[in-house]
Amino acid sequence: MLTLLLIFFPLAAALLLFVFRPQNAKVVALIAALIELIISLVIVTQFDKTGAPQFSIDIPWITSLGLSLSVAIDGISLLLVLLTTVLVPFIILSSFSHTYEKPSTFYGLILTMQMALVGVFVARDGLLFYLFWEVALIPIYFICLIWGGEDRGRITFKFFVYTLAGSLFMLVGLVYLYFQTPGSHTFAIQALYEAGRSLSATEQSLLFWALFVAFAIKMPVFPFHTWQPDTYTVSPVQGTMLLSGIMLKMGIYGVIRWLIPVVPSGVAQWGMTAVIISVIGIIYASCIAIVQKDFKRLIAYSSIAHVGLISAGIFTLSAIGIQGAMIQMLSHGIIVFALFYIIEIIFDRTKTRTLSELGGIRNVAPFLTTVFVITMLGSVALPFTSGFVGEFLLINAVFQYQAALGAIAGVTIILGAVYMLRTFQKSMSGETNNRTSSFVDLTGQEKLVLYPIVILIILIGVYPTPLLEISESAVNTLLHSITEVTASAN
Repeated sequence: MLTLLLIFFPLAAALLLFVFRPQNAKVVALIAALIELIISLVIVTQFDKTGAPQFSIDIPWITSLGLSLSVAIDGISLLLVLLTTVLVPFIILSSFSHTYEKPSTFYGLILTMQMALVGVFVARDGLLFYLFWEVALIPIYFICLIWGGEDRGRITFKFFVYTLAGSLFMLVGLVYLYFQTPGSHTFAIQALYEAGRSLSATEQSLLFWALFVAFAIKMPVFPFHTWQPDTYTVSPVQGTMLLSGIMLKMGIYGVIRWLIPVVPSGVAQWGMTAVIISVIGIIYASCIAIVQKDFKRLIAYSSIAHVGLISAGIFTLSAIGIQGAMIQMLSHGIIVFALFYIIEIIFDRTKTRTLSELGGIRNVAPFLTTVFVITMLGSVALPFTSGFVGEFLLINAVFQYQAALGAIAGVTIILGAVYMLRTFQKSMSGETNNRTSSFVDLTGQEKLVLYPIVILIILIGVYPTPLLEISESAVNTLLHSITEVTASAN
């Protein structure tokens, strides 16, 4: 029941906001998000790190089509559920200094998206996974469309069509798999695994690309990234936080949970291509980030670079690669959330995100500067920060997979340091100007958001073992099943 409660409690809270429209909608939303966090922490305390999927629910839905409300949590799911339930309260709290039109709708959409995100991470039925995947697109579309910035209509439409088109490839692939299941067809995850592994090499290749395109668009990785920079830039900051901090992890999770186990032979054939594409994306996005003038757009491109490294590590099909991806998803989520919030704080006070118009903030805002430095160091993977753990494992995995690609992927640390240090120099160093001379340091509410994130960045960097232990058993089980299939095929 805990898994169902985890899914449907935020939906119930969202419906409460939509129907009753309380005057203090943001407080109601924050309380609901904190209760959701407590539910997830209860699950963590009861979770068996060495066990199979737990907290399972399997309720027949449309029996004639073999559909069921099948959900469960394993170590891979749990880390992403934790990321979602930890970040959403901070995302809501970060909005308290703003006044949004139709606040009940705004916060209701955030909670609806939380419901869909959790559903994606715990679904054990192919069609149910697809439904949650699509539902997650609806609230973020309206958040960006209604509360976004200039030219939001065109940009949001492109984002919606782009991601929806990619999802159709996934739907086609899942339906094809459904008809390959024996007897009375089913979308049950294990049945889809077995059906996918029984396909011919050609069928697995086609199915690989159908699923990969859908997941690559959502992450996004090069060259499927073109919707991302504009959407991140024009979205309200809470929308950008949802997109970058959590939603892009849907695509990474899809690769781990649905692509690799379903078509292991297809991955063996095309995995190198996926790694090469991902590594190209790292260098491409990092180079573009270096020359960006808009602070928010710079972080958008840096996100593409980080996700490219995660994607490359996953397709090495190694334990350290997938474990590195898991820890890096958490690290990237909290770091990018903090960066976008810092950008919003700077914009609120200076009315600009153009780096050349900033400068000298460290002279008047020591607390903000300290938070920014720690977050920046996490982004560039300084040892004893959360970013170091994931990037070290990922680069190690890619290097063991193919030394040349590993060396190129390692350049991401250097390029990341270039654009982040450049950003610090232009925004924080130097003398104040007419925009920054009266800059106000962090308020109490802003400290309440940023200080816990800074603690997490350091804590995960110093002691990542508990998080790695949560996903270790599930990752090893996944890789063992793939090894058995590829060995029997050979």
